[in-house]
Amino acid sequence: MPLLVDLAGRTFAVEQTGAQPPEPVTGGLILPPGRVAVLHGLADALFYRHGQNSWSPCGWRRLSEDPLRIADPGRRLTADDTVWDDPHRHHSSAVAALQGPDGRVLLLGSLGLGTPRLAADRDTLVGWCEVDGAPWFLAYGTEAEVFGHYTAQLAERLGSADQRAGNVWCTWYAYYEGITEEALAKDVAALTGLGFDVVQVDDGWERAVGDWAANEKFPSGMRALAERISAAGMRPGLWLAPFIVLPTSETAREHPEWLLRDEAGEPVVAGNNWGVGYWALDLTHPGVQEHLTEMIHRVVHEWGFTYLKLDFINAGAVPGVRASGAPREQAYRDALALIRRVAGPGAYLLGSGGLLLPSLGLVDGMRSGPDVAPLWTNYATNDPSDAMAYNAVVNTLHRLWQAPLLQVDPDIVYFRSRLNLLTETQLGWLQDLAAICGFKAISDPPSWLTPDELGRMIAYLGQDPEIVQEGRYRFSLDGRPVDFTAALNPDQRYPIS
Repeated sequence: MPLLVDLAGRTFAVEQTGAQPPEPVTGGLILPPGRVAVLHGLADALFYRHGQNSWSPCGWRRLSEDPLRIADPGRRLTADDTVWDDPHRHHSSAVAALQGPDGRVLLLGSLGLGTPRLAADRDTLVGWCEVDGAPWFLAYGTEAEVFGHYTAQLAERLGSADQRAGNVWCTWYAYYEGITEEALAKDVAALTGLGFDVVQVDDGWERAVGDWAANEKFPSGMRALAERISAAGMRPGLWLAPFIVLPTSETAREHPEWLLRDEAGEPVVAGNNWGVGYWALDLTHPGVQEHLTEMIHRVVHEWGFTYLKLDFINAGAVPGVRASGAPREQAYRDALALIRRVAGPGAYLLGSGGLLLPSLGLVDGMRSGPDVAPLWTNYATNDPSDAMAYNAVVNTLHRLWQAPLLQVDPDIVYFRSRLNLLTETQLGWLQDLAAICGFKAISDPPSWLTPDELGRMIAYLGQDPEIVQEGRYRFSLDGRPVDFTAALNPDQRYPIS
């Protein structure tokens, strides 16, 4: 029998499998664990989709439109949850919302783990979990109100972070896997005194993904590199993908018992990168836990890297047969908790490919979209998870509500004209969005910049504008209006600056 509930002066019919009655809390209702269905009465509303991990698409789509999703199954394996994909019905992970004709928003969000999923049509908004146990939060009001009350509930139950990264310089978008000790030594010297707080070494330093030791391009070793960065007055940062291994890695060959396996006993392919399908580790296996403990201790406490970019961590929550039998999101959260314990509270942990709810209270920041790129869109793909500046901006704008919980990382911004196809307008959108997030990261070697570009970068790093959000896509930065509406319009992806 449906329950009639009042939310902000509007009555909704709710069906729930949980026995407990709805509990009023600030801004909404707590509904018991189990399946929940809300008869929304908002007709052809706008539907907010929240992606399963950092790279999964987020945004608003009208219910009469096609669902926002990753169509390619190979890419979906890497960048979303393949289990609950639906090509016909609008679906979401952790939280979903509907905006009616009057602008008010109905939000239903999970308050815990269990792989919560949601779906909607013109009549109902439905939420369920693979593993029941977490309650739901239901709210109705303005967009800012309902997401604000939801984040408050999440912070209370799962935790939040207040550590800030500062200004980050990252090797990836200059060198990709070609980074060398020699190149980095020159860049560290050139970066000194420019306003950077962190130098983060990205992929390309390791022997193999899964074998976390310096390769031949770093003959002095990683401790010497961290000492060089520290001596220049910046914090050493390092890229790791701790939950995966390449099939050709020494770790995979020597410890096949560490691999997550499917029902048939085959290693689970968690995604595709580096020209191959990579394998997930069983994070509940005692050997893997010892491996993670030793690796994080070495990186942080022996080498001296206290800023860690933890990439591809959604692999920790892919389906598989785990040694402990733990549900997949719990296995993911327990492994992140282990990393946090070993790294210590002072280490900055940035999740990439991360799942929001099971990461809360453990990571300090989270990538908010796909990789950026020095081009706005790519004519060869319309995949909303592919690396391009447009996708990075779209996804970050639709995850800004998470800022009270952790730092929202929109990825790097550019100042260089070298190897760059972005217009001045597009560069400005990236720079303004990073300022709004309070997470400024750059990958331009100073030697690549003209004197004017270098001066603008230094000035940007020193700015701390007052941010006022005036609408979903409209902001004020120190009184300067910034409107991202044009950036989101498919007909205006190539503005003339």
